[in-house]
Amino acid sequence: MQFKQYIDGQWCEASNGHTWDVINPATEDVIATVPFGSADDARAALEAASRAQPAWAERPVYERANILKKAAELLRERADELAPILTQESGKPLTEGRGEWISTSDLLEWFAEEGKRAYGRTIPNRRQGKRSLVVYHPLGVIASITAWNFPAWLLGRVWGAALAAGCAVVGRPSELTPMTAMALVNILVEAGVPAGVLNLVNGEPDSIGQEFLSNRICRKISFTGSVRVGKLLMQGAAQNVTRLSLELGGSAPVIVFPDTNLEAAVRQTVVSKFRNNGQVCVAPQRIYVHKDVYEGFIDRSAEMIKALKVGNGMEKGTNVGPLISAKQRERVEAMVTEAVGQGALAVTGGKRVEGKGYFYEPTLLTNLQPDMRIVNEEIFGPVMPVVQFNTADEALAYANASNYGLAAYVFTNDLNTAIKMYEGLEAGIIGINDLLPTATEAPFGGFKESGLGREQGHEGLMNFLETKFVSFAGL
Repeated sequence: MQFKQYIDGQWCEASNGHTWDVINPATEDVIATVPFGSADDARAALEAASRAQPAWAERPVYERANILKKAAELLRERADELAPILTQESGKPLTEGRGEWISTSDLLEWFAEEGKRAYGRTIPNRRQGKRSLVVYHPLGVIASITAWNFPAWLLGRVWGAALAAGCAVVGRPSELTPMTAMALVNILVEAGVPAGVLNLVNGEPDSIGQEFLSNRICRKISFTGSVRVGKLLMQGAAQNVTRLSLELGGSAPVIVFPDTNLEAAVRQTVVSKFRNNGQVCVAPQRIYVHKDVYEGFIDRSAEMIKALKVGNGMEKGTNVGPLISAKQRERVEAMVTEAVGQGALAVTGGKRVEGKGYFYEPTLLTNLQPDMRIVNEEIFGPVMPVVQFNTADEALAYANASNYGLAAYVFTNDLNTAIKMYEGLEAGIIGINDLLPTATEAPFGGFKESGLGREQGHEGLMNFLETKFVSFAGL
């Protein structure tokens, strides 16, 4: 398996000769040294994609689908082989790493089939002798910039949709997890993706991003990352009116009502909160619990959190791995320290794990005020803040008092309460008694500053298609 850049059908080093050390966040060891390119590499990749674009767009959709389905099959066959690559550079437990590869295969398979369903339509015309059609046309060359927290899955949902739609792709993965992206390219190439149709550059985020924005070959950028960078991309996209799909931050509220199954609510919340060490955009961020069940929720949560095993993701039985970097751990540490200084109580955790690796103890915080930073700002770490509420209206106001709107969750067995909540919550994904509501076949995206557009589902395919109106007359 090759761990290099991939441009125009060739595995290659960076044109500037630079390299990047990939660090295992559980051990702080260098596990690989990979190319670290620049705008020159991005430009070469865009030009290669531009040359390959016409033939790929003209290729029958069933042939494109067969290639994607072959790649999905290979991913399933080799999930056990691929999982350690993802785990060692991201830190997540091996079971989660394997599961991510399987989820990625599902995305490729889904879009392979969904690409066949971009049907278009016929519109009855008001004038005699005229015929009106709506057809869908591949958008063109797509650039993807993806994050490190789901280094395979995030690529699967963008690349799968774009390739199925007939678009050539240039991918730029996070420099923290480039090997997973390179492994996925290996699989797609083996499955039959032609030279130039899929390209991968690993390197300087600023210069590569600027090349994507300034180069007219690039018709669209799909970005997963911070709100700050998303806003910069929106500003830069104005120069060429480059299309954007943005999946940005999340600050997902969980609202627990007293009529729910408390054990199920606690179990789902703890499992979802500490999956991938809390480094998940749709992870529970702010837990609002009704006063009647607050103490019970805290007590049972503390028991479950204390039972979590923190360790190297390669070790059997590990539930929670390290944070992705020393910088991320320092950020989490600073937020918890600030909250405790303001009166918060760390029922569990509250400090880093000593020794090698970027570990931080799974932390449960209580005695919080709704306006504290630890409650409202995306933590992206193993910290679970719990706030008490009295009424449904109060909980709804707390949940919507955020610039984010990616996901929101409600635990209740009352249908009227469920309807009130899902209608009132300002979020793109709502889970009712369900803290894992995302699905390959369903749209994924948020309100407000959580992003633009939707990935996955039918909407994910349409992201990469232009609508073309055709009018016939005089025939």
